[in-house]
Amino acid sequence: MQPLRSARMRWSSTFRMTNRLGYSTANSQSKHTAIKTATYIASATLVTGTGFWWSTTVRDNVPLLDNRPAEHMIPKSGFSKDEVTEMLLQGAYSFLVKKIPGVNRYDGVQLASNSPCEDRFIHGQVPSPWNDGKSWMVWAIFDGHAGWQTADLLEKQLLSHVQQSMSQVKPVTEREVMSEHMIQRAITKAFVDLDSSIMDSAQQIIQTDLPLTEKIPKLVPAYAGSCALLSLYDPVAGKLHVACTGDSRAVLGQKNANGTWEAVPLSVDQTGSNEDEIARINQEHPGEEGIAKDGRILGIMVSRAFGDGRWKWPLELQKECEQKYCGPALRPGAKTPPYLTAEPVVTTTTVSSDRSSFLILASDGLWDNLTNQQAVDLVGKWLDFKSCGTVDEKPSPTYAPFDFSQFKMDDKFEEKRTTVQDDNAAVHLMRNSLGGNHHEMIAGRLAVPAPRSRDVRDDITVQVAFFDCPEAV
Repeated sequence: MQPLRSARMRWSSTFRMTNRLGYSTANSQSKHTAIKTATYIASATLVTGTGFWWSTTVRDNVPLLDNRPAEHMIPKSGFSKDEVTEMLLQGAYSFLVKKIPGVNRYDGVQLASNSPCEDRFIHGQVPSPWNDGKSWMVWAIFDGHAGWQTADLLEKQLLSHVQQSMSQVKPVTEREVMSEHMIQRAITKAFVDLDSSIMDSAQQIIQTDLPLTEKIPKLVPAYAGSCALLSLYDPVAGKLHVACTGDSRAVLGQKNANGTWEAVPLSVDQTGSNEDEIARINQEHPGEEGIAKDGRILGIMVSRAFGDGRWKWPLELQKECEQKYCGPALRPGAKTPPYLTAEPVVTTTTVSSDRSSFLILASDGLWDNLTNQQAVDLVGKWLDFKSCGTVDEKPSPTYAPFDFSQFKMDDKFEEKRTTVQDDNAAVHLMRNSLGGNHHEMIAGRLAVPAPRSRDVRDDITVQVAFFDCPEAV
């Protein structure tokens, strides 16, 4: 601090000199010039002094830019086959199941297209809702849209709501057996109650005096939306309960006596292309034309979902959210919401112990390219190779150079592109849905970054559970 102190002393000395000049007998012009000169000298002295101080105390921490030669900065031209496999395996998992009768193993995988991924999932064992000391298995997929927030909430809360609802189901008499209808009704109630909570709590938040920065995050799960596909396996009864809201899909593969595999749908996509769904919605909104158009319900693909306030809230509330809380705009043509519901369709299936079977759960990113039977046949082929301890070693066919002018989002799986090279059945399904042995097609799909990647693939989440399939272990 000595240089600054010296500068201050010089400034004081100069100021006193200026004052003396101000009371001299010189004419006023000379006096003014002298004052300006003295002031300039004092200012220069002060700046020079402080500059010296900064130069001796502040370190140079300016970032050093990378000066590597330009050729090292050029991105590589493509993905190798090993790199494609590595990308597909990033979100993969696999578990052997030892303590749940009837279940051998399950595999899963997730591949993002959106950034961040809008899909969520859960899997594992939970206590039986009947408090009998047994455990059930759970697999579920939540396919979000218009954001990840609703799917994220379902990942954290839906199962607990279902468990709570099922725990309250009791037979009327001690001799009465817990019926499938009672279980289905309890699952349905949990879905509907949770969605009502999401939508109602958002309306209540609007009425509070919370700061804007707290209100908006609490409103977002009601702005965004999500499908939900939940499966519960009761090993004691050998029953598989599947609840579907939206267009994620569950399919059961069952092995026939002749060695072929049969695809049994456990859910049906609830979309604007489903005639039953269109009839239901039109019946709920008599006199309104054009609700279902081009496979969509007032612009949205699914006819059932959690969240999605644009299709559920009263119009006045939607306008308030849009104006005050950055909510989405009203849907053109909306008159008498709600148009969507979170009520699931629940099915119950007996998993036979006398023949091998497996369950496929997947978001629509997989079903965009595969039919139910194709998916089941692919897993069946995977089991055949696994039982032999081999992989598909046939050389890949030679394909013409590929670019996206040849590609359509609804391009379907082709049998000639089938390949078996993954230890994980879910990864096997995903690879074949994206291109199989056509390396350039699958690598190209993976190379397109978000958000443009949505033009060539969706978020994909797949789970495959094996029942009494010794080949899978």
